[in-house]
Parts: sequence; C-alpha cells; structure tokens
Amino acid sequence: QVQLVESGGGLVQAGGSLRLSCVASVRTFSRSAMSWFRQAPGKEREFVAAITWSGRTYYLDSVKGRSTISRDSTKNTMYLQMNSLKSEDTAVYYCATAAGGDVYTPSSYDYWGQGTQVTVSQ
Repeated sequence: QVQLVESGGGLVQAGGSLRLSCVASVRTFSRSAMSWFRQAPGKEREFVAAITWSGRTYYLDSVKGRSTISRDSTKNTMYLQMNSLKSEDTAVYYCATAAGGDVYTPSSYDYWGQGTQVTVSQ
C-alpha cells in the first residue's frame, strides 16, 4: 500500500509561482512513473507531468516551459515547480504513481493522493 500526500497549493496571482510537493509513504521511485494530474470544476482529470523510474519527464503541452517535475529519492518526495501561472491552471492537483502503462492515462495509476487546490487569480 502506498500513501501519497500533496502540499503546496494555494492562491496566487497570475504570473506567480508555486511548488507542489508529494510525499510517498514508501519508496516509489522504482515504480514505472510518478505523475501530476489536475482537475478543474466540471472537467475531466487531466495529465500535467510525469517522471519515470529512469528520470525521463513528460509534460502537458500547455505547461511545458513553465513547469518542472523533479524528485528527491532520499525524501520519497516528488515536486512540481510551476511558474508564470495562468487562470487556466486553476484546479485541484493530484499526484499519482503507476506500476506500468501509459503515463498520460489516469487508469494506469493505482495510487492517488487527496489533492491540493491551486487557484490563480487575475
């Protein structure tokens, strides 16, 4: 069983930055991927970024160049640094871990955190 706990969300003005953190209860970095998803009200859960066991990274096109996913295996922690935030980035952000499968698809992930709210004001 893996428990994931996100933190770092909050209210920020457009153009600002936030760093989200996801702490895992056990070592997860040997798993296929750890990722961030987000879900805005009335919308489906959307892939944001992933980092694989080998360190390869993937990003949603709309956050590429503004966001960086990273991990610290000594702390069992994954991060998402988000810069130049826009109102359309407003959502609940979830971290998740997968044993395999397509990194872009929510159904590939078997453990999820409870989410952290990110609100970007104009």
